[in-house]
Amino acid sequence: MFEIGDKIVYPMHGAGVIVAIEEKEILGEKKKYYIMKMPMGDMKVMVPIDNIEDIGIREVIKNQEVEQVLAVLGDDITKMPQNWNRRYRANMDKIKSGDIYEIANVVRNLMIRDREKGLSTGERKMLNNAKQMLISEIVLARDIKQDEVEELIDKVVK
Repeated sequence: MFEIGDKIVYPMHGAGVIVAIEEKEILGEKKKYYIMKMPMGDMKVMVPIDNIEDIGIREVIKNQEVEQVLAVLGDDITKMPQNWNRRYRANMDKIKSGDIYEIANVVRNLMIRDREKGLSTGERKMLNNAKQMLISEIVLARDIKQDEVEELIDKVVK
């Protein structure tokens, strides 16, 4: 169970801080929700407390773990399917996992592919979404600004 002030990651949405715990009635059913404020876009998200395990909610990585994420970003590109559809699905599965190292892997591979061959519209959107998730978590882990994290990622990816 998380508390107000905890930094958590909501897979497919990114990282944020729990600013409140509220009970809401939605479709006639009362449930408790974490109210999570996202550092990017000043957005608030309601996360149902009773199925946080199913959703894959986890704590934001520690500051020391950011170095390991940067190491993943600095690695060489990993083998990806040549077929766009297979590559897209494989990358989407990695992003849905909520695992920051898998997301870093997707960001690195798509950034390198973009530089070398360019990306389709779908893959460009995927890269932007994955990058936002990565940035939101590093912003909270390191307590630094979004543009600093973006520069760091751009510098680290070969």
